[in-house]
Amino acid sequence: FQKTEAPRPPGAKDLHAYPWDKSSLKSMPVDLQQLKKLDAYALKVNVKNSVEELVKALLKQARTDLEKVRAIWMWICHHIEYDVVGYHNKSQLSSKPRDVLQMGKSICEGYAELFEHMCSLAGIQCKKLSGHAKGHGYKTGQTFTGDSDHAWNAVYLEGRWHLLDSTWGSGSVDDSFTKFTHRYNEFYFLTHPALFINNHFPDNSNWQLLKPTLTLKEFENNMLHNSNFYMLGLLATHPETPIIQTVNGKASVSVDCRPGTLFMFKLKGTDEHGLMTLQKHGMKLDIYPQKTGSHKLEIFAKPSKAEASDDVYKCVAEYVVECESVDKAMRFPKDLHQPVGPSWFSERQGFLRPSHREPVLHTNDGRCSLTFTLGKDISVLTSLHTDGSSLTEDMGRRHVLQIHRRNQIELKVHLPHAGNFVLKIYSKKKSDPGNYDYIFNYLIRCLNTEVKWPAFPQSYSKWLQDYEILEPLSGLLPANRNVHFKLKMHGVAKVLVQAENIHPLTQNKGCWEGTCNTSGCREVFVMVHENANHSFYSHVLKYEVETQ
Repeated sequence: FQKTEAPRPPGAKDLHAYPWDKSSLKSMPVDLQQLKKLDAYALKVNVKNSVEELVKALLKQARTDLEKVRAIWMWICHHIEYDVVGYHNKSQLSSKPRDVLQMGKSICEGYAELFEHMCSLAGIQCKKLSGHAKGHGYKTGQTFTGDSDHAWNAVYLEGRWHLLDSTWGSGSVDDSFTKFTHRYNEFYFLTHPALFINNHFPDNSNWQLLKPTLTLKEFENNMLHNSNFYMLGLLATHPETPIIQTVNGKASVSVDCRPGTLFMFKLKGTDEHGLMTLQKHGMKLDIYPQKTGSHKLEIFAKPSKAEASDDVYKCVAEYVVECESVDKAMRFPKDLHQPVGPSWFSERQGFLRPSHREPVLHTNDGRCSLTFTLGKDISVLTSLHTDGSSLTEDMGRRHVLQIHRRNQIELKVHLPHAGNFVLKIYSKKKSDPGNYDYIFNYLIRCLNTEVKWPAFPQSYSKWLQDYEILEPLSGLLPANRNVHFKLKMHGVAKVLVQAENIHPLTQNKGCWEGTCNTSGCREVFVMVHENANHSFYSHVLKYEVETQ
């Protein structure tokens, strides 16, 4: 072993600019692919009798200083576990490298001392640092007083100091601090100092390796972004402070990220009292707590094109929302699904060029119409929902009418009464026999209590997608009246309207038209002859007639 000279204190050339320049997660270029073989070798080394022997074995495959540090790092992160029992009973605990190796477990002190000792045996300058950490048991917005509570290391590589934390690289403990879970975390190896400061505040501010350095107050007030935040390619949150006051019952949060990230949120454990929209480069969230007081708000994210192993939402940021007054008008229906409104996600599913890009539609007369350009081979299902029992599932479908014109779809919505409604949109490939998949939804709001639209007529399977009802649009016809029918249909030989009597419609420029009298009947059917030679009629539409 070569002897290492005493570590030099950090100087101007070790410093990185703060805030983070969004360039790299690490403080020097590291090619993780090239280190794969070394990583695999280091994991397999199984020497427990002395630290010297262990280092000797690890260095067999390591040439450069970076490789030596990497082998030591990999070994410690995968072979030493956090000692939750020792943490609660420190008198029995030794942080001496030999003891840590023998026991195979320790607390942060022991990880850092073992790391320092192994580096010095390998001829690499390394220093154990201590300070405050926003780690286990940290509460959003808390202050730090008294002695330091965490330890980590600085290593000297290629003429500069770099930071790492092998305790946090090895895994995590649960909330009650009784169980350690091994989960390797690449983020804490040579972390960029402008990111490391997010949750590590050294007792000696020179070891922040930053210009300018942060004060303890700034550290306390800064938003905590955990490693998931950066590993998922997220860039920033707004606001940058973790405690938010509502203004008139509303608080707003947004996240900037690289394209293709999915988000969800929980306010006090549910996603009910918010309106989240996905944007190309992030998400926007408006929160309307329905109780005053302090509420924990958690933001979760996952990549949309995830490997199966990563296909879970991970918590990336936490806020505390302090609510002084409640906006009761912003109570959302329980069927509202986050995110709300169209996004790159609904576009990817084939709903292009939405006429309404906002998540909320306001209508005064209780009617609205949305259009999209549809991707190829897409079949659409829609339904309308509201709280309470005023809309059954079947009626919820009949308050939305689909109109197809070539590759365009129009959704006409007629609300049964005033209130807050959710318009849900599902789709599937026409060629797929299976079920429809939920894609996205809108919130529709109407304050006009006069509104009372009947449902659209009921359609049957022989009513084809590109047929169109021009009139009557209302599924409820007036009694004892002559009603004019005008329907756009192709490929049929005859169209009849059956009330008390049968009324044939006549074809005129692609439309079938005619009049029918509604007296003496409760239901009116539209029927078609698909083929002039058939005596057989198919029902395509059903209307109801108002009772006297």
